[in-house]
Amino acid sequence: MTYHASIKQFLLDEFARDMRPEEIEDDFDLIGNNVIDSLGLLKIVAWLENRYGISIDVMDTVPENFNSVTAINAYLERVIPTKVA
Repeated sequence: MTYHASIKQFLLDEFARDMRPEEIEDDFDLIGNNVIDSLGLLKIVAWLENRYGISIDVMDTVPENFNSVTAINAYLERVIPTKVA
């Protein structure tokens, strides 16, 4: 499952209101390009926990897991259990 669309929309709504969706490529460095900072990272973590009903371990709150849409999506794919039909 992919979460790219919801992640990107959240980023646009909360951190990058002056950017167009096409400006945030999936591998766009959110931290390096000053879209998010440490407080922004915490806001993303809180949103992910609320939206997806997960608990994110403090040890996982490293920039590598949250510095791009692709990184956030990959993190979610690792921590959200897949449903077996």
